[in-house]
Amino acid sequence: MRLYTEAELSGTDVLALSQALLGDVIVNEIDGGYCSARIVETEAYRAPDDKGSHAYGNKVTKRTAGMYEAPGRAYVYLCYGIHHLFNVITAPEGMAHVVLIRAVEPIEGIDLMLHRRSMDSPTPNLTNGPGKWTQAMGITRDYDGSSLVRQDGSIRLYHDQEVSPGDIIASERVGIAYAEECAHWPWRYRIKDHRWTSKPDVVKY
Repeated sequence: MRLYTEAELSGTDVLALSQALLGDVIVNEIDGGYCSARIVETEAYRAPDDKGSHAYGNKVTKRTAGMYEAPGRAYVYLCYGIHHLFNVITAPEGMAHVVLIRAVEPIEGIDLMLHRRSMDSPTPNLTNGPGKWTQAMGITRDYDGSSLVRQDGSIRLYHDQEVSPGDIIASERVGIAYAEECAHWPWRYRIKDHRWTSKPDVVKY
């Protein structure tokens, strides 16, 4: 397992990077606790043409400004005023491409994750959704803009396992009916038959 570099996350093909991150590991040290988890599900968002992207049309607002920063940083935003959603910025500076991490499989720090989620046992419900796993790992908007490629960073992204194309399911993204035709683009990627991926299995718009 090795720490990603900024250059490795500086591609213009966010679809390829979304699939490449499957099997990789997120590590964090927050509030004195150490956690790690394997990425099992992602979604790609690509400005300016993707109506599902916060930066559609290359829109720049206070919230989206961070999406245009250097690759290898976190874009963390609040969804419905409740859930903190974590994205990896994956394009050269000035280009707003991000990969949403939808679900992870816990590896280390499971007791701490359970405490944060007020759960007793590590069922998939612990981390099988974009707001669930960030709560479990203590990630909030305080970490928006954080580098994921620094050895001393609070959140770090490591390359680990390769997932073969035959073991990746591509399907429609979740919860973006507002994106019109873009909602049907198959830009959600999951490891096939993995019990820690999110629901629903099939999205209908």
